[in-house]
Amino acid sequence: MPFNSHMEAALEEARAAAERGEVPVGAVVVDPAGAVVARAGNRTRELNDPSAHAEVLAIRAACTAARSERLPGYALYVTLEPCPACAAIISAARLARLYYGASDPKSGGVERGPRIFSHPQAHHVPEIYDGIRAEESERLLKAFFAARR
Repeated sequence: MPFNSHMEAALEEARAAAERGEVPVGAVVVDPAGAVVARAGNRTRELNDPSAHAEVLAIRAACTAARSERLPGYALYVTLEPCPACAAIISAARLARLYYGASDPKSGGVERGPRIFSHPQAHHVPEIYDGIRAEESERLLKAFFAARR
């Protein structure tokens, strides 16, 4: 099956998050057949929940749809490098692939910071593809934070 990026759907979720006053991060989960089964944007402020990151919400919805706590063969597309907590959840969910846009030098947990997947304690390490439409993701984030300063 040819590669089909679902980053546009993640970017749509990030834009919607920004419109709600949330940090503009979006995520989608894609099943092994290539269909989007869950999508979400950050909702930490709206839900008063520090764990309501886009990745977590999308993974929860995909697990509910799959009726399983694990998602082998599934892929996650997210507009920003996952934080350490989200990376640990990605590992626990056994996602096959992680595609992300912008790097996060301050709070990243994949290629920066604690590099969760490099630890021997990581239950599972997905295939990782970074830089997918990174410029668009970065522009959304920079515009969001510039408007608040």
